[in-house]
Formats: sequence, structure tokens, C-alpha cells
Amino acid sequence: MNRPLIHWTFRVMFIFILLSFYSPRAMAQEADIAIKPPLGWNTWYGYLCKVTDSDVRAQADMMVANGMKAVGYEYVNIDDCWQGQRDSEGVIHSNSNFPDMKALGDYIHSKGLKFGVYSSPGPKTCAGYEGSYGHEDQDAKTYAGWGVDFLKYDWCSAADVYKPSEMETAYKKMGDALRQSGRPILYSLCEYGLQRVWLWGPSVGANMWRTTGDLDYKYDRFSLVGFEQNGLERFAGPGHWNDPDMLLVGLGKITDDESRTQVSLWSLLAAPLIASADLRKVSAASLAILSNPEVIAVDQDPAGIQGRRISEEGPLDIWMKPLADGSKAVGLFNRGEDAEPITVYFKDVGVGESAAVRDLWAAKDLGTFKDSFTATVPRNGVVMLRMK
Repeated sequence: MNRPLIHWTFRVMFIFILLSFYSPRAMAQEADIAIKPPLGWNTWYGYLCKVTDSDVRAQADMMVANGMKAVGYEYVNIDDCWQGQRDSEGVIHSNSNFPDMKALGDYIHSKGLKFGVYSSPGPKTCAGYEGSYGHEDQDAKTYAGWGVDFLKYDWCSAADVYKPSEMETAYKKMGDALRQSGRPILYSLCEYGLQRVWLWGPSVGANMWRTTGDLDYKYDRFSLVGFEQNGLERFAGPGHWNDPDMLLVGLGKITDDESRTQVSLWSLLAAPLIASADLRKVSAASLAILSNPEVIAVDQDPAGIQGRRISEEGPLDIWMKPLADGSKAVGLFNRGEDAEPITVYFKDVGVGESAAVRDLWAAKDLGTFKDSFTATVPRNGVVMLRMK
């Protein structure tokens, strides 16, 4: 028997096991959660605190009826304002607007969708409802009992009880609690991009983390946030994603061109696509933007690569995302005041001297081009391409 060989074999096996524990996917809640960026709907931008059980059920119904479920949307998430009081044993209960959270979760699941809730590592949520401070294990078990599939965990009043340097520790408490709850629950951190969360998010069990503050319904704000994501691409991948906040599409605050810009950029960023508009009231144009299967396929590409900026000329940006089949998704963005021609050079994209080009919003093959491709892009708009 060759003892040195046996010892070396065990040493290699031990190192391999350690690496598996410390890989980003292993440190997220479960290896099979958020393998692709999550797609869904959230109450906040559309309803704020004026939301009820019946509103949420109606959104689940619409997500099935309007085709969003068919193209991949699956999470139906209640944001702030669902909480009631804790009982004498400390168990959290929902308020009168949500009389039975287990029944609501069962209804959402009956539609083939998933159920999400919201809390805070602090004593109170942003709207002043009960947070999870001191009740992390208890709340995680309660959520599991309700059939919860997604938890958004918002910093809010945690700043009153934790130092900034303790943010990672505070989020790890709930991450550990979710892992021990007996149910796989996607863990979404909402910490406004503080403390360079992308460096430690996976280590606390997070599947996605906010890289920024709220978008505030405005094109200028989401444009600033979205284009600032460049450089964070190395921190994203299957099971753990950068989150630049929810989609403003359908809320009546941005134009159709601006809506296509947000969905295009978020898809190139491999960001979660979480709508928030009342799906009973969105226009046909907004629904088509939310549901474009070719653009969503870029976001959901199995390679899980976050795109990056390859060119910037004043207000004109070009972004590229490598796709699993060897093609490249390319966004031509115009943040200027007038329509402008934008030229993308194939050598910058990495597709060779010539490439077949398809317009994803128009769902149209444009032909094969040599060396470069030029398109006129509207103000605050985008031309979204696939090249091979």
C-alpha cells in the first residue's frame, strides 16, 4: 500500500470539499435557487402600503392570463406593510389587509407561481411595521410554514441597532435562519448598495443584493443607476445576482422608449426583472415590453454572464453580453436629447469580421454585415441586437 499516495489523495479531496463550501453558489441559500436572474412582480412601486390580499391575488391571476408567466415571470412578492403584531410567544402575524398568509401563498402556488414577503433586520420596516430584529429564526420558520419562496430583507431601522460595519453580520443571521427553516427561500438583500455588498453577499446566503438606492419612478434616476453597474459583472453569476432595483415599466412615469431602455439594460446586466405596475391596468405596449421573449431570453441566458460597457461617447453607450450559444447581445443606448446614429464595431464585440444581426425589439433579422453595424437610436432609447 502506497501511504504517501493515499495521504495525497485525501489532501486533494479535502481541499476540493473546502472549495465547494466557499464557492459563491455554495454560500447562497441553495444551489438550485436563482440559477437564472429572478423574474416576478412586487407590490411596492405600484401600491406602496395601499395593498390587500385581493390585490395580490389579482396580480397572480393576471400574470397567468396575460402571458407573463409563460415567458418566465414566477414570483409574486408582497413588499412592506403586510405585518401585524407579534403574539405573546413572539410569532409574527399579518394585519387585517392580509387575513391568511398561508392561504394566500397556497393560492399563488395553485397558479404555478411563487410567493414572496418582506421584512427588515431592524426592529421596524421602512414603513414602521414589525421587523425581524431578535426574531430571525422564528420568522424564518413562520415564512417556511406559510410556503414563502422569496424574502426581501430591507435595512431600514437596522441602522438604529447595528453599526455600518455590522451589516454583514446582521444579514447573516437571517441567511442562517432561512437555511435552517426547512424550506428553500430565495434571499434578497435590500441594503442600497452600502458596504460593497457584492463582495460579501454570497457569504451570508444571499441570492441577490441591491447595488443602489430606490429608482424613484424617473428615467434620469434609473439611467444613472443602470449605467453605473459597469464593473460589477465579476460578482454576478448563477445563484447570486446584482440587483439595480425593480422595473418602472407600466407605472405611467416613463415613455415606451425609456421602458425599452430599462428592460434592455437590465437584461444585458443579467439583473432580476421584477415588475411593479398594476397588471390589470398596464397598456398593451407596456405589457409587450415586459413580455418580449427575445429580450427576456438575454436576461435568462444559461451562461449567466453579466454584460459590460464596451464603448462610451458622451451620451451614447454600447453594451455587450456574451451568450451561451456563442452569440452576443448588444445594446445601443442614446441618453442624449435627439435621435443619433450609433455604430458598433464587430472587433469590439468579438464576433469576427462579419456578423448576422437581429433586432430583438422588432423581432426581425436585419441581414449580415461586415466590420460594423449602424442604427439610429431615439432619444432616451435603445436598439437591442443579437449578433453571431
